[in-house]
Amino acid sequence: MMAVNFSTNLVLTNGVGMGNEKQVDSGRRGLLVATCAAGGVVGLAATGALVSTFQPSERAKAAGAPVEVDISSLQPGEMTVAEWRGKPVWILKRTPEMMASLAKTESEVADPDSLKPYTMPLPEYCEKQSRSRKDHKDVLIAVGICSHLGCSPGKKFAEGPQPSLPDNWVGGFLCPCHGSTFDLSGRVFKNKPAPQNLDVPPHMYLSDTKIVIGKDEKGEA
Repeated sequence: MMAVNFSTNLVLTNGVGMGNEKQVDSGRRGLLVATCAAGGVVGLAATGALVSTFQPSERAKAAGAPVEVDISSLQPGEMTVAEWRGKPVWILKRTPEMMASLAKTESEVADPDSLKPYTMPLPEYCEKQSRSRKDHKDVLIAVGICSHLGCSPGKKFAEGPQPSLPDNWVGGFLCPCHGSTFDLSGRVFKNKPAPQNLDVPPHMYLSDTKIVIGKDEKGEA
């Protein structure tokens, strides 16, 4: 249709008058049709490339896939780090003393019940104080990213006075960027730059020694 209208315009503008209209030769008409057709092909090709750009790559899909972690060698008081969605995920096997410290910090943390999530809500199957599953209370699984500016806190499990820590420190985590402190459940202490607790990702146990991060009974996160 575009070729026909374009040809008609040429007839009217190139003629001396309505009575002297010149016919567009077949060669020119073929050239016009070919040009329009080529333009349409280029447009479709460009559109295809644009759509392809928005399709997630296999690498991007893999980056968000659930991660299995074997904790059979993890001893009480030790922590290992896994990677999920490009972020460090802490897996801390807490000692009885570490678990007892959570009651001591209950009144000192800003959000003891994790009512103000950072990037994801606390899974409903996690207890408020331990922030872990009831059948594995001693194991903390948390994303090691500070809710202030995205730094990664360091572990400070030893009790007592230490640089940048209070004299009554009972163990936890310290962010090296701006001094935010978290208890051994990843709950931020009051009056610190970090506004929220550390994230606890969806997770489930395949056995007592194997964990899946990024997936639970409801499916993948």
